[in-house]
Amino acid sequence: MTTPSADRATRARSFDAAAAQYAASRPSYPPALFDAIEELTGRPLAGARVVDVGAGTGMATARLHARGADVIAVEPGDGMAAEFRRTLPGVPVVRGDGNALPLTGHSADLITYAQAWHWTDPDRAVPEAVRVLRPGGALALWWNTSADDVPWIAEASARADRHFGLDLSAEKRNIHAHVADPTGRLDLVRRVVRWSRHVPLDTHLANLGSHSVFLTQDAERGAAYLAQERRHVLDVFPDGIVEETYDVILLLATTSQPPTA
Repeated sequence: MTTPSADRATRARSFDAAAAQYAASRPSYPPALFDAIEELTGRPLAGARVVDVGAGTGMATARLHARGADVIAVEPGDGMAAEFRRTLPGVPVVRGDGNALPLTGHSADLITYAQAWHWTDPDRAVPEAVRVLRPGGALALWWNTSADDVPWIAEASARADRHFGLDLSAEKRNIHAHVADPTGRLDLVRRVVRWSRHVPLDTHLANLGSHSVFLTQDAERGAAYLAQERRHVLDVFPDGIVEETYDVILLLATTSQPPTA
């Protein structure tokens, strides 16, 4: 029998074989997200030393770099790291994960996890973040989540839940459960940023197919699901241009400043 941890590990590894699809179809992140990070940290990203963990193909890294941050990426997967190097050849990427960061202590102003924190063990990843952050530095975690108050998206989410036999909506609602702080040194705040993008139907379907719960499905069953979903989405967007609406859930924690003498 497949254990939950083994299933989770399989899902985590599934992205490497679909790195190009991931890069081409996944949504990026809106400028307002990075504005919120600057507001909550009280400092500009320009000139900040940032570590983007679980960087994948570099979607968040590219946005941080464009804001003027001095970014280093950390990525465990072969395929994702190769795609990262192809798209961002000027940005350093090192192999590793958040449970054991391959970085020196007190070397970062900000550590970010875009769509990646849920693959870590918080009991290990939180102390590692505290070790690598400078005093007063921040840990920012965020997820693009589908806006289920939009009727067509709610219907699509319900179809996905039935197909995969999972409650994917509950995973979104329980994002807070992914964050544990055994150190007691993090002060967590939450922001939600809504945004949308318009993409061709094929890109929308490729985006769906790039998620781990889909990548680990039987290929024939997955193809049948996408064919059915194409028909459903065309009923809503007959011109074939899909408006995807997202809520970016941002969780940001600031480490304690050392006591003054």
